[in-house]
Amino acid sequence: MRRAIGVDLGGSHVMAAVVDENGELHEQHEQDIDDHSPAAVFAAVENVIKGALGDAKDKSIVGIGIGAPGNIDPKTGTIRYSPNFGWTNIALGETLRSKFDAPIFVANDARCATLGEFVHGAGRSTTNFALLTLGTGIGGGIISDGQLLLGNQMGAGEFGHHTIRPVGGFVCGCTKIGCFEAQASGTGLIRHALALAPSFPRSKLLETPREKPLGSKAIRKAAQGGDGHAFAAWNNWIEDLSIGLSNVIAFVNPEVIALGGGVSSAGDYMLEALRPLVEKRTTMVPRNTTRLVTALLGNDAGAVGAATMAMRGGLIATVPAT
Repeated sequence: MRRAIGVDLGGSHVMAAVVDENGELHEQHEQDIDDHSPAAVFAAVENVIKGALGDAKDKSIVGIGIGAPGNIDPKTGTIRYSPNFGWTNIALGETLRSKFDAPIFVANDARCATLGEFVHGAGRSTTNFALLTLGTGIGGGIISDGQLLLGNQMGAGEFGHHTIRPVGGFVCGCTKIGCFEAQASGTGLIRHALALAPSFPRSKLLETPREKPLGSKAIRKAAQGGDGHAFAAWNNWIEDLSIGLSNVIAFVNPEVIALGGGVSSAGDYMLEALRPLVEKRTTMVPRNTTRLVTALLGNDAGAVGAATMAMRGGLIATVPAT
C-alpha cells in the first residue's frame, strides 16, 4: 500500500504523519512553534518530517505534502503571503526539496483539509462539497463536479473574507469591516460576547482568571447551561454564521457543507440552531437540498489532505474510487 508524509503547518504547531492511501494516520511527530522566522519554522518542519520518515522504515513513501497557511505558488511551493507568519515570498518548497529526496508538494492548509474531507471524510459520497473550518479565523475549500477549485491565483475557498456586516460589523484582520471571519469564527463568538457585555452588567461570563482568557468553548458551554449573556452572544453568532453559509449555498450550490475546526465541536447544538436559519435564507436553489454536517477528520484533515495531495502528484481532487 502506498503511503505519503502529510504535514499540517500552523502558526503555533506543526505535525507530520505517515498516511496511507485509505487516509489512515500511522506515525505522528509534533513540534510547537514559538519563533516565526523562516529559519526556525523550516527547522521545525524538517524535524517532524525526519521523524515521520524514520518511523516509516521502508521505501513505500511516494512523496511529502505540506499544508501551510497563506497564498501559495503551487509550482514552486513558495508562500507568497501568509498573515499567520507575517511572510511574503518565502521559499518553503525549494528549501525542503534541498533537504529530502522525495517529491515535495506545498499548498494552502484549508485546501488540503478540504481534499482530505472530500476523499476520506464527510464529502466522500459527494461530487459537490464545501468545507468550512471555524477556528481563530474561517478557511475552507470547494469541490465542484469532483474537482477542487483553486481559482485564478489559488484563492478559491477564502470564504472568511466575504463581507456580511459592512455597517456596524467587527474589524477583520484583513482590515475590512464585517467579514464573515470577523463575525462568525471562534474569535467572532468572543467578540459578540464582549460587544454585549454592557447589556449584561451582572454577567459572570467575563469573570475569568486573567491567565485564562475567555474562549469560544466557554461561551458555548455557558449558553447551553442557560447563561443569558452567553446565549445572546451565541444567537448573534449563529445568525451571522447562517448568513455566510446561505451565501456559500448561493455561490457554489454544494450537496454538503461540512463544518470543521474547534468551534464545530458544538455538534448538534450548533447544527440544530443553524439549519432553519440557513434554509430560510436559501432562495435560488430548492431548500433542504444542501446538508449541513460536522467534518469527520477533525484535526487530522490537513495532514490527511496534504498526504493525499502528495500521492496524487498535486492539489487536484478527483471523484474517489468506489
